[in-house]
Amino acid sequence: MAASRFRRVVLKLSGEVFAEPDAGTGIDAAVVQRVAEEVATSRADLDVEIAVVVGGGNLFRGMAGANRGMDRARADYMGMLATVINALALQDALESVGQPTRVQTAITMAQVAEPYIPRRAMRHLEKDRVVVFAAGTGNPYFTTDTTAALRAAEIGAEAVLKGTHSGVDGVYSADPRLDPAAVKLEHVSHFEVLNRRLQVMDSTAITFCMDNELPIIVFDVSAPGNIRRALVGEPIGTLVSSSGGAA
Repeated sequence: MAASRFRRVVLKLSGEVFAEPDAGTGIDAAVVQRVAEEVATSRADLDVEIAVVVGGGNLFRGMAGANRGMDRARADYMGMLATVINALALQDALESVGQPTRVQTAITMAQVAEPYIPRRAMRHLEKDRVVVFAAGTGNPYFTTDTTAALRAAEIGAEAVLKGTHSGVDGVYSADPRLDPAAVKLEHVSHFEVLNRRLQVMDSTAITFCMDNELPIIVFDVSAPGNIRRALVGEPIGTLVSSSGGAA
C-alpha cells in the first residue's frame, strides 16, 4: 500500500469548492460529503495528519463587498464568518463518517468552535483528529491563502495542498480557460510564481511559503481521489517549491 510522502499537511479549500454547481454559491451537501470522505479515508489509510483551511467565497467575499462600497475591514470580517459556516459544514460531514474533528477559529466564538491555539491544534492532529481552521487569520486584508501558509508554518506542516476547482488542474503559464495556448507547469519555484505573476495564491502567501521553504501542491480537488493522489506523490497538478524546475 502506498504511503503519504508527508507526515502533516494543510489542505486549502476555497469556498467555491463547496458551492452548488449551477449557482456557484451556497453549500452543496453532496460535494462537502465527498470531500469529507476523501479526507477521512486518506488520513486513516495513509496515517497522515491533515489540517484544513476553508475559504468562504461561496457565501461572501470581502473584496466583493468592498467593491460595492462597503468598508473593507467590515466586509472582510463578514467573509471570515462565512468561512466558519463552511468549516462547521465540513466538520459535520467528517464526523458523519466517523472522523473526529475540531474546528478552531481565529475569532473567538466559544459556542461553536475552539479558539485557535497552535499547540492544541497539534495535539488534536497527533490524536488522529482532523483540525479545520476557520475565520482566516482573524485580521482583515489577509486572504485564506495566507492563512493556509501561516497555519502550516505554525503547526509544523510539511506542505500546503492547494485544492483548485472549475477544471483547473494545476499552475499554467496563463489562464487555460481564456488562453488555449496556456502550458501546464509540472514544477515551478516560488520565485517564478511571483516573478511571472502566475495565478497560484496571493503574493503574501507565496512569499511566506518561499521564506519558510514550504512546498505547495496545486491540484484539482473536484476530481475524486485526487487528495489521496497528492498525498502519495502521484504526478498530478503542479509542485511549487524552492528549487523549482523546467518551466
